[in-house]
Amino acid sequence: MSSHAPSVSRPSSWPSSIVFVGIALVLAALPLAAGAGNYFLGLLISALILAGISLAWALLGNLGGMVSFGHAAFFGVGSYASALLSAKLGLPVLLSVPLAGVIAVGASLLMIPALRLSGPYFALAILAYSQIFRILATELSWLTGGAAGFQAIPQLPAVLGLDLASRSGSYVLLVVVVALCALVYALVRRSLVGTALRAIADSEDATRVVGVNSMLLKAWMLALSAFITGVFGALNAHIIGFLEPDYAFSGVWSVLPIIAAIFGGYRTTFGPIGGAVIIYLFDQVVAKSIIAVGHQILLGFLLAAMILLAPNGLLGLAERFLKGRRDAEA
Repeated sequence: MSSHAPSVSRPSSWPSSIVFVGIALVLAALPLAAGAGNYFLGLLISALILAGISLAWALLGNLGGMVSFGHAAFFGVGSYASALLSAKLGLPVLLSVPLAGVIAVGASLLMIPALRLSGPYFALAILAYSQIFRILATELSWLTGGAAGFQAIPQLPAVLGLDLASRSGSYVLLVVVVALCALVYALVRRSLVGTALRAIADSEDATRVVGVNSMLLKAWMLALSAFITGVFGALNAHIIGFLEPDYAFSGVWSVLPIIAAIFGGYRTTFGPIGGAVIIYLFDQVVAKSIIAVGHQILLGFLLAAMILLAPNGLLGLAERFLKGRRDAEA
């Protein structure tokens, strides 16, 4: 008689993931197939930038168990880093963008002492760091242009005949970059590192007892989140062609990703993406038409309703629906 316990097969989430990937690809292709105009493509470009930051926030909030109110720091550092590298040093834009992500990682290293904090203390500490970077960008006017702003930022180049500076080209580029970030999120989430990080979020003391270096893993997750956010900050700078400290380090880049990630389901891979697109389009198309000034108050009501009706977010609700359909058909 074998002494080994019988293995228990666990249901895989891959079928649901494949369905959502297929739906996401179809939805991403629809605007171009339908010949969407520059205005609508511009809205989608901004929504995808928010989606990338939401994914980065979810990496830290879900896997790292750290709620951040300071992603504007990484976004702003990435924006200015790529703008300065390409405009003043003459680096190719496609090189300055990933280098801006690396520089954002360098900025995150300054925040490592804050990793010893938890809960609201960590959130507030990261928020303070973002304000420090905003003040630096304002005061170093000889480098950044200060409050007057930094102009003449080089545009995205043409690659393989596709002009990335055009609305359609920027849209295609951002779809690809967001998809790559979603793949990274999924791989980390399913890895042993992801398992260890979730265990740290549940009980950091317990993981230390079994020899897990919680500080190292959280620092790595902070760096990865900073890199992704810095890259999207850099891409945004080259798309809009202008920067000022109050915009680059605006609290919007810290708050909207949180709302989008929670609304879509930050514990899933595609939730932050879907949440960002829906939240941004709702804010710009619907909320603005209802309340011209202070329209983002409607986002608060929308988020509150989602938390009450579907705590796991929009994608969690969709997954529950699909599971119910499969169980009913079985």
